[in-house]
Amino acid sequence: MTLKNMKNVLRTTSAAALLAAVGAHAVSHADTVTIATVNNGDMIRMQKLTDDFTSRNPGITLEWVTLEENILRQRVTQDIATRGGQFDVLTIGTYEVPIWGRNGWLVSLNDLPAEWDVDDLLPAIRSGLTVDGNLYAAPFYGESSMVMYRTDLMEKAGLRMPEAPTWEFIREAAAAMTDRDNETYGICLRGKAGWGENMAFITATSNAFGARWFDENWTPQFDSDAWSTTLNFYLDLMGDAGPPGASTNGFNENLSLFQQGKCGMWIDATVAASFVTNPNDSTVADEVGFALAPDTGLGKRSNWLWAWALAIPAGTQKEAAAKQFIEWATSKEYIELVASKEGWANVPPGARSSLYENPNYKDIPFARMTLESILSADPLNPTVDPVPYVGIQFVAIPEFAGIATEVGQEFSAALAGQQTAAEALDKAQALTADAMEAAGY
Repeated sequence: MTLKNMKNVLRTTSAAALLAAVGAHAVSHADTVTIATVNNGDMIRMQKLTDDFTSRNPGITLEWVTLEENILRQRVTQDIATRGGQFDVLTIGTYEVPIWGRNGWLVSLNDLPAEWDVDDLLPAIRSGLTVDGNLYAAPFYGESSMVMYRTDLMEKAGLRMPEAPTWEFIREAAAAMTDRDNETYGICLRGKAGWGENMAFITATSNAFGARWFDENWTPQFDSDAWSTTLNFYLDLMGDAGPPGASTNGFNENLSLFQQGKCGMWIDATVAASFVTNPNDSTVADEVGFALAPDTGLGKRSNWLWAWALAIPAGTQKEAAAKQFIEWATSKEYIELVASKEGWANVPPGARSSLYENPNYKDIPFARMTLESILSADPLNPTVDPVPYVGIQFVAIPEFAGIATEVGQEFSAALAGQQTAAEALDKAQALTADAMEAAGY
C-alpha cells in the first residue's frame, strides 16, 4: 500500500477495518501516545532521544507523564484496574506483568516483528514478563542488585572487597569507611517506605538471613528469629554507618549521595552502575568498584531480579502506535542509538543477550558483574526454607503491594527512630495476618 492510499484508509475506515487493511502496526494520522514512566535516569535519557522515534513515525506524538517510583505505581495500578484510559504505554515491572496479564489487563506483544528478536531477550528477564506463552511487556532494561563501593575509601580503610562479600564484611567495611565529620558515610541503603523501595531491599536481604514472608501454609513469618535478625542488622548498620535522614532515601536519593562522594558503599540496582561511573554526573566516577550482593553463608545472596518494562493496557485506542513506540524503545537499534550519543557504558543493560556478546560492551567495568548478578538470581527458589510463592524482592500475589507498602512504613518508622525493631515486626505480623485472612488465604 502506498503512503497516499494509507492516508486515505486512515481517514475513512473504522479502527477494525484499518487493522484488517494495513496490519497491526498502522497508526492514525495524528495519534498521541501517552506514556507513564518512572523518573529513573535511563527513562529520562529515553525522553531526550525520542526525536529519533518521531522523525521515523511522523504520525505519532508522544506525551510523557514522568513520576517518582511510588507515585507511578499508584497511578498506573489505579488506572488499569479501573480501565481509566489515561495511558497508552505503562512502565511496569516483573511483579505486575504476570498478575495483570492473567487478569486480561495487558495487550500481548507476541506480534512484534521478527527483527525485534524476542529470542535475544535474556531468558530470566523474558520469563518474568511472559504468561501462558504471551509476552505482555517488553523489557527496557533488566537488573539485579550488587555492591557499588569506593575503591579509594576501601584502600584507605586497609580492606579489600571480596568479589562475593558477606554481610559481616560489609558491616566491618562500613564502620571503617565512615567519617561523619566529613559527611562520608560507610553505607547508603534504601529507607524510603514503599513495596518497591525499602521493602525491595529489605526483602532481598532477608532471604540471605534465612527469613521468608510466609511459610508453606501462607502464615506470615515476621515473628520469626530470622526476621528479627534481619531487621535489627539493617537498623544497626544504618545507625552506625548510614547517612542522616535515611528513612526518606530511595534509589534516586542514594544515587545522588553516592555521586557526591558521600557513600562508601551502596547496595542497590545494577542499573545504577552507569550513573555512578559517569564522569559528567559523578564526582567519584574513577573510584568505583563492584561486587556481588552479600550473603550470610546460608546459601542465598541478597540480590534481586527486576525489569522495568513497557506494556500496553487493554482497551487503549492507540494500540498500533503504542506497539511501534515499544518496538523502538526496546530494540537493539535503540541500544546502538544510546551508544552513539552517550557511549556504551550508558546503554540500558540487562535485557538482551546480544549486548553481553558485543565487543564494545564486554570491557565496560560493571558488565560482567551485572550479568552474573542477573543470572544468579532465582525467583523460583528465593529463600533458604521452602515457600509457596515465587519472587525474590516481592511475593508474586496481588495482595503483596498493599501489604508490603504498610510493612515498609513500619520499617521506615523504625529506621527514623520512631519505634523499635520489635514493635515494627509485631505490627508487620499483625497487619499481614489480617490482610491475608481477609484475602482468603
